[in-house]
Amino acid sequence: MDETGVLGLIDELSDMIEDGKPALGNKDRRSIEIGPALDIIDEIRQAFPAEFAQARQIVREQQNILEDAEVEANRILEDARNQALIVASEQEIVRIAQQQAENVLADAREMEREVRAGAEDYADTVFSHIENTVNQINENVRRCRERLNNKSAR
Repeated sequence: MDETGVLGLIDELSDMIEDGKPALGNKDRRSIEIGPALDIIDEIRQAFPAEFAQARQIVREQQNILEDAEVEANRILEDARNQALIVASEQEIVRIAQQQAENVLADAREMEREVRAGAEDYADTVFSHIENTVNQINENVRRCRERLNNKSAR
């Protein structure tokens, strides 16, 4: 029996009560035939277990749908957290790599300054040695010329 069947039976019982004869001196009391009223109540009782079973089945299905939705929502949240951790760790790796690149570049610049300063010091030492050697050669050439000029003048 469907919902309208039970409601129809309830309406029929209600009509029976309303159509009943009022009791003497009390308008809130009615007199009805008990047999047909009990028959309607029996029909309602027979219809309710099936409807209750359907209602329970619907409630169980809704509960299962809600549980499945909650499981799926938790899975989606966990996936989102994992993705966020991956992105955060990738960003951290990029930040660390950039920091290391900056450190390597700074070290290379410092090494370049040190090598340049060392090369300039070495070049200055070589030039100083060459200058001293050239000065000694010039001094020797001057002395040799003097001797040569002193011997020719005699």
